[in-house]
Amino acid sequence: MKLVIGSDHAGWSLKGGLIAYIESLGHEVTDVGSYDPAPVDFPDIARMLTAKVLSGEASRGIMVCGTGVGACIAANKVRGIRAAVCHDAHSAHQCVEHDDVNVMCVGAQIVGPWLANDLVASFLKAEFDVDEDCRRRVAKLHEMDNAFK
Repeated sequence: MKLVIGSDHAGWSLKGGLIAYIESLGHEVTDVGSYDPAPVDFPDIARMLTAKVLSGEASRGIMVCGTGVGACIAANKVRGIRAAVCHDAHSAHQCVEHDDVNVMCVGAQIVGPWLANDLVASFLKAEFDVDEDCRRRVAKLHEMDNAFK
């Protein structure tokens, strides 16, 4: 799978280990920054990351910031993106299975490297459920995207 990953300054140190882990699983990763601990604005990184998901250059994205919350808010401002903060393995897979999430957001100040790897593994293994209820609900999310242009 082709993935895109991005972080702000609070998440960049965790991001490096995640990239190595994702590549060890056989996935291709594009890093859109940040590349050091200098302060950056997470909305700028989210914009670059979501553009790659929407263009098809990446199947899914992973954003890392301090709590995951700011990254999630920024990513969800982009029409066609469904982002979720995930700090437990159940949410990391169920957000894809039930809600067709295409961007997972993680808080580097909330989870450590081992848990972050487990979250990524759960997120990447998950597939959108064929259940009609899930499909109907996600179709309604698409309608909401288009209603508020």
